[in-house]
Amino acid sequence: MTWLPRGFTPPARVDLPTGHHLRPIREADVEIDYPAVMGSRERLWAKYGTAWGWPPATMSYEEDRGDLARHEVEIAAHQAFNYAVLDQDETELFGCVYIDPADEKSPPGTGAVVSWWLVDEALGSPLERALDDFVPRWMIKTWGFGLVHYFP
Repeated sequence: MTWLPRGFTPPARVDLPTGHHLRPIREADVEIDYPAVMGSRERLWAKYGTAWGWPPATMSYEEDRGDLARHEVEIAAHQAFNYAVLDQDETELFGCVYIDPADEKSPPGTGAVVSWWLVDEALGSPLERALDDFVPRWMIKTWGFGLVHYFP
């Protein structure tokens, strides 16, 4: 894809200083993704509802599985990326980081549109501070984007 730097290989895993890590989300993560999303649904809807219509109040486990399968296909094709924020043993999902190509709403020269969220219980935690500090640096140093639009 032309939106990624030539020869770029997306990271398969990134460790955070809190003991958590990021890795591309998979359809098989539905068991830990669904409770994380639905447990923070109201706040996620306030952030993403208008733009994405997600997550709807009636989202089923199978609909979430379908969303994750779509993300997995997009990741494999390098069309867009969704990284799960996971504990060391990958028994709990704490949130996600989305990396998408710039669109017509993005300022000129933007390389990507990036957003992330954490479960309600992680707000104000060292994990939130680590992610807020890490993601912008990661977009420049690892992904090579000069200008990033951060979705609110």
